[in-house]
Amino acid sequence: MPVNDAGAGRGAIDTVRTFNRAVTSRIGALQDHYLGSARSLGASRLLWELGDAGVDVRVIRERLGLDSGYLSRLLRSLEREGLVTVEQSAADSRVRTVRLTHAGRAEREELGRRSDELAASVLRPLGDAQRTRLVEAMATVTRLLDAGQVEVGPADPASDEARSCLDAYYAELARRFPGGFDPGRSLHPDTHEFEPPTGRFVLARLHGRAVGCGAVLFHAEGPAYIKRMWVADDVRGMGVGRRILAALEHAAREHGAASVTLETNASLTEAIAMYRSSGYAEVEPFNDEVYADHWFEKRLA
Repeated sequence: MPVNDAGAGRGAIDTVRTFNRAVTSRIGALQDHYLGSARSLGASRLLWELGDAGVDVRVIRERLGLDSGYLSRLLRSLEREGLVTVEQSAADSRVRTVRLTHAGRAEREELGRRSDELAASVLRPLGDAQRTRLVEAMATVTRLLDAGQVEVGPADPASDEARSCLDAYYAELARRFPGGFDPGRSLHPDTHEFEPPTGRFVLARLHGRAVGCGAVLFHAEGPAYIKRMWVADDVRGMGVGRRILAALEHAAREHGAASVTLETNASLTEAIAMYRSSGYAEVEPFNDEVYADHWFEKRLA
């Protein structure tokens, strides 16, 4: 089978496949009954995701990346065992909430105990240095796998997800800027400008959760203008900002822009470093953004 993805040569593919086989065998994923329970790994994983407060079925599906039909079958199986209840919202029949029963909570606790024992059995035969290396490697693998699952795509800037990201962005700027931050004093406070055809707003999502955003404004003549780029703290260092930036540049290129511009505050040192390493050159101020200390432009290929 040919391997066409950039950076994914035959050797890399073989290493990933070997790793997958080692992990699935070691954790018992190949067994019909996971951790000695009466159910499969999929059903056990689903049970583990349910908290005491209940979870929207849609949220579970996005978080675990499950097919709707498969998830429904798992839920029906857990219902028959008396471990969960699935309730339909009175306000919206499309919304279903899953909750653990008393028996389900007890089963989840037992699952946690057995999972702890499995983890301990992986570490126990190793020396101290080997354990440290393995744990650090696992943390790295988990983070990189998450990085590969981030999805960046167009979104409505007036949506709840977009508003949540923008609120977090404004709050961070208020903390980091020496004089605070008031979005009303910044250029383009009206998010409707970022809707087509005048602009594009994008969200980055991980396991169904919005973890970053960005916007670009189009101009009939002159460069496109990037604004409102933000990434959540817990996913920084995973390349999410660069992917948002690339998506905005792609939108500008599709709109016919020959270049893109942006400005930023001196306090945002990480952003400045990312822009420079992404091909942005510092230019003379091109607007009167009160919070800007640096102005950048990049020619689009």
